[in-house]
Amino acid sequence: MSHKKLFVPGPTEVREEILKAQAKWMIGHRSKEFGDLNQRCVEKTQQILKTKNYVFWWTASGTGLMEGAIRNVVQKKVLHCINGAFSDRWFKISQACGKEPEPLRVEWGRTIKPEMVDQALSRDSYEAITFTQNETSTGVRTPLEEIVPLVRSKYPDVLILVDAVSSLMGDWFDIDALGLDVVVASSQKCVALPPGLAVAIVSARAMEKCRKVPDRGYYFDYDAMLKRYEKDHQTPTTPAISLFWALEAQLDAILAEGMQNRYRRHLEMAQFTREWAKKYFALFPEPGYESVTLTTVTNTRSISVKDLNSALGERGMQISNGYGDLKEKTFRIAHMGDLTMQDMQEVTRAIVEILKL
Repeated sequence: MSHKKLFVPGPTEVREEILKAQAKWMIGHRSKEFGDLNQRCVEKTQQILKTKNYVFWWTASGTGLMEGAIRNVVQKKVLHCINGAFSDRWFKISQACGKEPEPLRVEWGRTIKPEMVDQALSRDSYEAITFTQNETSTGVRTPLEEIVPLVRSKYPDVLILVDAVSSLMGDWFDIDALGLDVVVASSQKCVALPPGLAVAIVSARAMEKCRKVPDRGYYFDYDAMLKRYEKDHQTPTTPAISLFWALEAQLDAILAEGMQNRYRRHLEMAQFTREWAKKYFALFPEPGYESVTLTTVTNTRSISVKDLNSALGERGMQISNGYGDLKEKTFRIAHMGDLTMQDMQEVTRAIVEILKL
């Protein structure tokens, strides 16, 4: 099968050396070798993110850890900030887990703002609030830097849960300085690994709350994960060992690049792609709240996005159609992971040539 360079919001492009790292010899998941490997991955993640919080890498999808967050720290009431498909998914997860979720909804393409959160939290008593820091369906960035200080100061007992599936290790937000309680992400986005791993960054107070929550499930139990890690740095259940080898190789590469340099690279690619989109089409997100890791473009020319992608495929590239109801009304170009400015110039030039713009 021929290789298509991926400009989709996950799975994103994976470098050949990272793919090859998965081919190391298998080791026992109860061996000291795996315990050491897992410990190195945890500590390198903490170093990259500048966090002292607990870090747990699971063999799972990001959705699994969204459910895990709800089951671990919410007994009843949780406020879900919803501005797209994936923030809405977290609300549906809470419903499926038998919690008492309350939605705070805004129109797709808009962002959640501090005054909205303040008003919603003031109406009832909630155990937690969820944010999707980067809404992949719309290309909207939630301004945690503006919202979270308000929540921490006015509603200090409310736990703050963040879906950073499509932004962690691409965009930058300071987990410890903001005081975030649970941040979840997965491997196939900005981390630039194959799908299959997901990470939860958990605060001490979230861990304390977890121990008071009954019926929090088995597979994603934070306390069980921590106890096993503290015993021998292993995981309670079988991990995807090959992906852990690739994870360590990629974490080393991110450390070598430097997280702030990585963030600047993502921001520069985002700015370039936004300007290109405004020149030839239009941006879908609310101005000033555009994603750092993908650009959602409004299809003002009524082109066939499906046909465009077919033509791009002949050139060895792939972008993403709009999500759900936005299919063909928008298209999405990811600039995340290990993509470069040269890559963004290549794909946007190809689109211009194909469409004869």
